Amino acid sequence: MSQRKILLIDDEQDILEILSYNLEKEGYQVFTANNGNEGIAKAKEIIPDLILLDVMMPEKDGIETCQELRQIKDLQKTLIVFLSARSEEFSQLAGFQAGANDYIVKLIKPKVLISKVNALLQLTSQVAEQNKVLEIGDLIIDRDNFKVSKSGIPFLLPKKEFDLLYLLASNTEKVFKREEILEKVWGNDVIVGERTIDVHIRRLREKLGIDSIQTLKGIGYKLVV
Repeated sequence: MSQRKILLIDDEQDILEILSYNLEKEGYQVFTANNGNEGIAKAKEIIPDLILLDVMMPEKDGIETCQELRQIKDLQKTLIVFLSARSEEFSQLAGFQAGANDYIVKLIKPKVLISKVNALLQLTSQVAEQNKVLEIGDLIIDRDNFKVSKSGIPFLLPKKEFDLLYLLASNTEKVFKREEILEKVWGNDVIVGERTIDVHIRRLREKLGIDSIQTLKGIGYKLVV
């Protein structure tokens, strides 16, 4: 396997040097940038597996940088992790809402940070090895390309509807509780209304013309074959 690429975006040179040294010792290929604009340009050039990003930076702060990175098609699979001295709850929520996968406070020791980086990249490797195309009867769901078709007819679904359908299809006959669906599709850091799942389920049934998504009242949903 080729070296995994990590991009560090931080305006503190000593932080860049310490992290680069420790990550390179671990076998990663490390790139650095001193501000958000430089980081975005470098990310487009190298397509890293992981970006470690500071919040407080000149020219463009980390939140805005993360939002722009998430709009770049080639970086959709790139992990973005904030590494910041800002530990306030609102800063962390802003980071997740901008599209970050994780938020780490800079007081963390280098060895612990390396362990977190290793765990995150190992998890993405395992997910990448899983089958991304699901076939349930005449329903085909291609996770890599966000494509859904039924009886050969393609459907374009919004991301949350797609994620919800893929989750249910990933384990047919399993009852997914409402709490589990909210956690896996919307995440713990996003507050949504009580009826959000019901609305998305109804839209899926209407668009795809399927009645195989069953409701278990007061419990959750499942997709039956």
